[in-house]
Amino acid sequence: MAELNFDKVLASLRLRLDDVDSENEFDEIAKEYLGKESLLSEERKKLSKLSKDDKKTYGEKLNTVNKSISDNIQKAKKLYIDNKYSSLEESEKDDVSINWVSTQGSHRHVLSQVMDEVVDIFSSIGYEVAYGPEVETSWHNFDALNTPDWHPARYESDTLYTDKNLEHLLRTQTSTVQIRYMENNEPPVYIVAPGRVFRSDQLDATHSPVFHQLEGLAIDKDLKFTDLKGTLEYFVKKFFGDEIETKFIPHFFPFTEPSAEVLVKWNNGEWLEILGCGMVDPNVLKHVGYPKEYQGFAWGVGIERLAMLKYQIDHIKNFYDNDIRFLEQF
Repeated sequence: MAELNFDKVLASLRLRLDDVDSENEFDEIAKEYLGKESLLSEERKKLSKLSKDDKKTYGEKLNTVNKSISDNIQKAKKLYIDNKYSSLEESEKDDVSINWVSTQGSHRHVLSQVMDEVVDIFSSIGYEVAYGPEVETSWHNFDALNTPDWHPARYESDTLYTDKNLEHLLRTQTSTVQIRYMENNEPPVYIVAPGRVFRSDQLDATHSPVFHQLEGLAIDKDLKFTDLKGTLEYFVKKFFGDEIETKFIPHFFPFTEPSAEVLVKWNNGEWLEILGCGMVDPNVLKHVGYPKEYQGFAWGVGIERLAMLKYQIDHIKNFYDNDIRFLEQF
């Protein structure tokens, strides 16, 4: 079998590479010398007709030439690009430096926007904003809030403790801020406590181990459940619109008695739970030393929950993915 003159092929390639006028020509040359219709491809088809030893020898030659052709094309292309770029005037060169100043502007994250909106609604009716630490004591997170030792929320499977003695933890609710505020302030009290909370939850469409919560507390003389109901109905209509319907259904929370969940009637007629609330249990007020003539109410709402309902977001992870296509919608 007559073998292809490889030296002649490589010489022909070098002449072609010397006459290149544009970067796109390198792709055309690669197709001509290495593609399906190339001389090398035709030579490979002949391998099946050779003996085992000849097939191995000639196959190795073809592979060596194939690599040599590919290397020559890549080197010539790199040299062409380098020469082209170095010959440009400084004003013609592409600026590949990073522009640290955004040309699109910026705005607050959707969760921050919702948190601010909720805080503003309650601030408009006289509530102050209070903050507290994210790493808390078990006493502030559970005992002071009338949570018994046997309550499942205390289990290590539900709560993220920071020590072996289970005395410190990542707070599971911002109700801890209410306790700290009452420890240092005399009644009456009207506060909201926004912030991050942490629970040992698996990530799914509506749950995350880290999320945001806002809890409210009102302590004064002669406060009743009707005051709680009126306050939360005002909030719901301000946040979702005047047409929204609400209802309160009985529930249980260790730190309030009686307790309730607030539901809103959605567009499709479905009732959806948005927050929990109730009258502050007397034991909670006793733990902070408040006089018996004071009573009050409290509530807690998830900021992600509010945002998902208001903007019809189907998965909680969208808030944390930092996908600019999602964030730009708000």
